[in-house]
Amino acid sequence: MTDILSADGLAALAAAMPLAEEFGPHSDRPYLAIALDGADPLHADWLRGLPCPVIGLGAGPLGPACDTVLDDPADLAAIARNIRATPIAAMVLVQHLRAAEGLDATAHLTAESFAYATLQQGTEFKKFSFTRRQPAASNAPLIIIDRPDDATIHLTLNHPANRNAIDVVMRDALAEALDLALADPDRPAVHLAAAGRCFSTGGEVAEFGLAADPATAHWVRSLRLPAHRLARLADRLTVHVQGAAIGAGVEMAAFAHRLTCTPDAWFHLPELQYGLIPGAGGTVSLPRRIGRQRTAQMALSMRRVPAALALQWGLVDAIAE
Repeated sequence: MTDILSADGLAALAAAMPLAEEFGPHSDRPYLAIALDGADPLHADWLRGLPCPVIGLGAGPLGPACDTVLDDPADLAAIARNIRATPIAAMVLVQHLRAAEGLDATAHLTAESFAYATLQQGTEFKKFSFTRRQPAASNAPLIIIDRPDDATIHLTLNHPANRNAIDVVMRDALAEALDLALADPDRPAVHLAAAGRCFSTGGEVAEFGLAADPATAHWVRSLRLPAHRLARLADRLTVHVQGAAIGAGVEMAAFAHRLTCTPDAWFHLPELQYGLIPGAGGTVSLPRRIGRQRTAQMALSMRRVPAALALQWGLVDAIAE
């Protein structure tokens, strides 16, 4: 299905009162695309209850009820293709983003982990076989901690040979460093950066699916996820990104009160291709910067967002070397 419903077509569909089973996974409507010009805002509550992504095109008063809004209809093709490939993950993504609006960061992170754990048990995730490569070894500390004065802590992701991928060891080292900053009575400013050509390629794919079970994985995320610390530090956190910030890389960086990047930086949420949603805090941090709809657009399109567009959206605050 690639049709875009007109205002009249939407009205006729809503009036027919189709069952929920006629939308979303295993249906002929894995998503609903509607032209917003002239669409009746009275359909808003009905759209918010549909078990599939609702994609608006153009502008109109029904726009806020959509999961994402596209200015260019040509952008729909890639999103539609991705949704058809993993319709359950796409459904969970938009349902989670809708439901989590208005939650505080702690509750939102818990809800994200529940949604992520659900998908870890799903058929779309299980059909993938992940290459269990051996990450590059490093004898250097994975997190460099520098305290130039009482007012500042500099933290540096320091595994450039592994493109600063967030494996279990890197995750735990970062969590411990952030715990030190949280425990410091001087409430120092925290600056997070990375060594090498890129900020981080995100979660170590070789470790995907290795948890004993999704419930245990949720328990571990509740204890060790850096996002819980970054959310609490957000008002005194600055982050600088160079090169790629993929998955957990952009999800963590977006918690910053001030986020800068180099001109060659780019941002990417690839989780949908694995039958997952962002699970490192991205459904919390990104909507607070760019809104629910652009977060959904990033995740559903899996499009790389270059520095200039990131600045236009407000994902970053400035571009600087």
